[in-house]
Amino acid sequence: MLDLNDPATLKAFLARHGLTADKRLGQHFLCSSRVVQAITERLSFCKGILEIGPGPGAITSQLASFTNKSLAIELDDRMIDALRESAPETVVFKEDALKADLGDRLRSLPEPRGLVSNIPYYITGPLLTKFAEARTGYDVAVLMMQKEVADRVLAGAKASARGSLSVYLQSQFEIEKVIAVPSGAFLPPPKVESTVLQFKPKAVGIEDEAGFFKLARLSFTQPRKTMVNNLVSGYGIAREEAVTWLESADLTERSRPQELDLAQWKKLWSARTR
Repeated sequence: MLDLNDPATLKAFLARHGLTADKRLGQHFLCSSRVVQAITERLSFCKGILEIGPGPGAITSQLASFTNKSLAIELDDRMIDALRESAPETVVFKEDALKADLGDRLRSLPEPRGLVSNIPYYITGPLLTKFAEARTGYDVAVLMMQKEVADRVLAGAKASARGSLSVYLQSQFEIEKVIAVPSGAFLPPPKVESTVLQFKPKAVGIEDEAGFFKLARLSFTQPRKTMVNNLVSGYGIAREEAVTWLESADLTERSRPQELDLAQWKKLWSARTR
């Protein structure tokens, strides 16, 4: 088995296949055994795994040691031949993950199922949303992202980093930090640090999840403003109606979006007037 977590081995492997990181795709190739081990440990109970954006295969090459079947979606066709060498057991699809039917790919895998990705920085938000939409298809997702985004995802009530993404994802997953990833864990090193998070889907029980996310998004349009002002501008309703909505959820016109915990967000959504 190739050890692509060794920087020298990875460099030689990339050179042999004529590969360099494509800045347009936000490519930074993982080469840290410590990080890969932390990721694969969270997936070790899975019989089927779908990987998004495997690159040359630092994680992919390790999956065959414990999973029955692994699939990968890779946009960069230059990586396909490289993956045939580094991860021959993995079935690779040349697709854009943002356009792919992740549910269909996941359903073709044995259970329990895992999802794993070193998410390109420039599409983190859209991919997280797509992963959330597909959450009924897997038991765990282990995702690496820019530290700043991970901090927002984890931010609780009253935290300055809290935003609509925090509320949206926390309403659907139990989220846990797995490991901090320094820039030196990649080749070439990015200018930012990363974090690996674990997402375990939970029974949401929210009517109209898209509408719930819209409420959170509109409420954080101007985070420093009060909820009432954001509701008025976001929904185009009268101030009196917005105040009534807030009060029916035991909130006041002075409430601010960062202050609300998940239970309060759900109560506000249940008390919606529109």
